Formats: sequence, structure tokens, C-alpha cells
Amino acid sequence: MESPAAVLSPPAASPGPDTSPAPRNEGTDVQTVKFRLLVALCLVAMAFGVVIDNPARLLDGTLAIITSPSNLLTDYFAIASSGAVFFNAGALTLLSVILVRVEKTEFSGPIIAGLFTVFGFAFFGKNLFNSIPITLGVLLFAKLEKKRFRDYQVESLFATALGPAVSYIAFGKGLPLWQGILIGYAVGIFAGLVIAPMSAHFKKFHHGLSLYNVGFTAGIVGMVIVAVMNMMGSDVVNTSMPLSTGLTTRLSLLTGALCVALLVCGFVLNGRTVRGMGGLMRRSGQAPSDFIALEGLGRTVMNMGLTGLLGLGFVLVVGGEVNGPVLGGLFTLIGFGAFGKHPRNCLPILAGVALATTFTGADMGSTAVIMTALFGTTLAPIAGVYGPVYGVVAGILHMALVANVGFLHGGINLYNHGFAAGFIAFVLYPVFNAKLRIRGKDHRVAAHTPQH
Repeated sequence: MESPAAVLSPPAASPGPDTSPAPRNEGTDVQTVKFRLLVALCLVAMAFGVVIDNPARLLDGTLAIITSPSNLLTDYFAIASSGAVFFNAGALTLLSVILVRVEKTEFSGPIIAGLFTVFGFAFFGKNLFNSIPITLGVLLFAKLEKKRFRDYQVESLFATALGPAVSYIAFGKGLPLWQGILIGYAVGIFAGLVIAPMSAHFKKFHHGLSLYNVGFTAGIVGMVIVAVMNMMGSDVVNTSMPLSTGLTTRLSLLTGALCVALLVCGFVLNGRTVRGMGGLMRRSGQAPSDFIALEGLGRTVMNMGLTGLLGLGFVLVVGGEVNGPVLGGLFTLIGFGAFGKHPRNCLPILAGVALATTFTGADMGSTAVIMTALFGTTLAPIAGVYGPVYGVVAGILHMALVANVGFLHGGINLYNHGFAAGFIAFVLYPVFNAKLRIRGKDHRVAAHTPQH
């Protein structure tokens, strides 16, 4: 799932946003505030892991995570101790935060979305072992292009969607350890090397109506990798992995507490007022929609908390289990509260997926359906641009398509929903525009579609 998609021109503001400037404290370094908040999240996760596990269990669990093939869906809570899982999430994200800081990259909406996505997917599929070579590949591409790494830092965060390609080759094919690691790292570096230029090309494919641009790109790259491996007789088999159970209460309380903390923190940063939130909710979310730049840090952080509570509420209302993949979906939703998502444009997508289950008879509380709903909010800009009814249609189509594309990349792309959503946005963009033109609403289309 999951990278921001930029379009060819900035999106037009939705009608009637609050244009008043966000409250500022002149003595505060906003970038430092963001950095400290992110570091605090990572350290709390790591400390929590250390506290709830003894050293032996923590070490054994960490090794189990690192040596797992990590293909979809590998719930780290099912193969390792909870402490090791939280330590993995905190450590991986902390290194990403430090790298952003060292590169002097601004903690913008896309970067925040990328960091929270890394944190979320560190509960099912990403770890230090399989993320490092992909980051090195993006760094190599920047060097070859004679550009700064920070110019591609958003891509590097989301490109780790292909981490399972590294882990699967290293530990899932039965190769000698040294050979598996060598080939796995070579494939990872190659993936990072090509994903940056490819993602720039695919930005125009879905016109900013899917927020997970690198998710779509990673699906294409993963599809090629799997095709080559199958051609060489090294078939990629995406076996079903067990999902954890019995953690819903604890994980829900932790996630809910974080969302409430974000609400309170955002409220304080916004001058102890909710002023301007209505304007943020009226934005379409069509990429690029950096809410931090458009609305200020306070409103954005409040929106992240609200969007997370919406997702958590959805999971609990439908009776779902909170496990590694679902937790990944929730943290991705929270992160993209800084880049395109808010409750108003996410609700129609959730409703569409829920409605689709009435046609298919699928269990609304199953992990597969819940993930489809949470990650399907990558299509939230469709609801924001065209209206809630169109968002419901997008949610229904996402439910239909996402179950039928995973075999193309064999589970080595963690952002399967971003892959599917790219095709949906590509199809719906001309169809919805044509429908509105036929109804004589050209002015609405022009106000929201990118200029070519």
C-alpha cells in the first residue's frame, strides 16, 4: 500500500476552506517539534517491548522476525513475542526518523505518512534486515542521478514495501544462508534502484486519486521479480500464515491512547482551539495534499488522531480482531491523516467495502475485509473530488479487485491494496469525469482534476 501519489499540478482547494493562518509560536522550531514527537513514539514502542519481555524472549523474537520470509500476510505477533514486535517497529522507524533528520529533510505530510506506514508495517512484513538493501538502492539511484538522497526520501520510505522479496529469497527458498542473503540483498538493491524513477512515471497514471503511488509501483516491480523467478524455475509460493488472536483489547487500548494523545497534542499546537478543522475536512485529499503545509501542524495532528479513531472504531464495531496486519492498517491510516485522508473522505470508502460484503457474503469482521476497508482509504480522494456516492462505488470496486491481484506479485509486495487501487483510480477517473460532463457539471470536474 502505500506511498503518496503526486499529480502534475497542485490540487485546487476545496470550496470554502478556512484560510486563516495556523497559530504559531515564534519561539518554536516546528521541525524540532515534529522530530521529537516521532522519536518519542519510537522510544515508547521500544521501551514497551523491553519492559513486557525478558531479554531472552526479546532476542528470540527479534531473530524470528528477521529470519521470517515476511511475505503477505506474516503477522509478526503470531511468530514472535509481543515485545519483540514492538521493539522491531520502534527500532526500524527510529532509524528512518534519524535518517530523515540527518538528511535535513523537512518532516512534511508525505514524510510523516511514510514514517507511520513504516511503523505500521513493522508489525507484519518489514524489519531492519529486509528494509536496508531497498533504502541502499534508492540511495544508489540518487548518487547516479547526482541528486541528494532527500530528494527521494519519500520513495525510500515507501519502497520498503518490497522487503519480503529480500526476506523470501534469503530465508524462504531453502538456499544456503550466505547465498540467500547475497541474492536477496542484490534483488533488494535492484528494487530500490528502479522504484524511484518508476514511481515518478506512474504519478500520472491515477491522477492523484490513489494516495499509495509507490504501492502501485511496488506491485509492478514485484510482478516483474516474481515473473523472472518463476521463469527461472524458482516458483514463488505465497503460503497462508497464521494470524494472532487474543490481543484486541490491549492493542486497541494502545492505539486509542495514541490517537487521543495526537488529538490533545494537536489541540495544543493549534492554539487550544479546533478552529480551521472544518476547512481541512472540506479538502478533497487529491494528491499532493500536504495537510501540514496547507493547514498547519496543529490541525494536521488533530486530524491524524480523528482519522485513527475512525479506523479503530470501524474495526471494533464490525467485531474485528486487532492483529499485526490490522494494526498496520490503522497506523497507515493515522499517518495519511497528514497527507490526504480525513474522516469525511474516508467514510464513503469504508461504507463501500461494508456494502460490498452484503453482495459477497464475506465476513465483515475478518482480517481480510478489515484490511480492505482500512487500506482502501487510499481512494479517499475519489470521495473528496467527486462526492461520497462515488467514494462508495470506489470502495465496492476495491473490495472486488484487491482479492484478485495478489497472485501477480506473489505476496512480495506488502502494499497489495495500493497496487489494486491504482488500477481502480485509473479506470474511474475518465468514467466519473465523463458522467459529470454528461450531467453538465464541467465546472466541478475542472475544479478538481489536474491540468495536463
